[in-house]
Amino acid sequence: MTTSHPTTTDAGPTERARLVADAVHSAAMEGQTVTPATRGDMDDYVSGVIDAAELVDRVRGRYGLA
Repeated sequence: MTTSHPTTTDAGPTERARLVADAVHSAAMEGQTVTPATRGDMDDYVSGVIDAAELVDRVRGRYGLA
């Protein structure tokens, strides 16, 4: 049986919000926090202003990982 899962590029707002919540939870489980700037980028992703690639680019750029 094959299960289809949306990619981050075709996920709707509900799925994007779940993905972000999972990422925030994962960071918390590792003892890390999400900065307000990154949270703002995540909010832009959830609302569809940016896509997943842009979210990654913003965060990597912020920390000199571009």
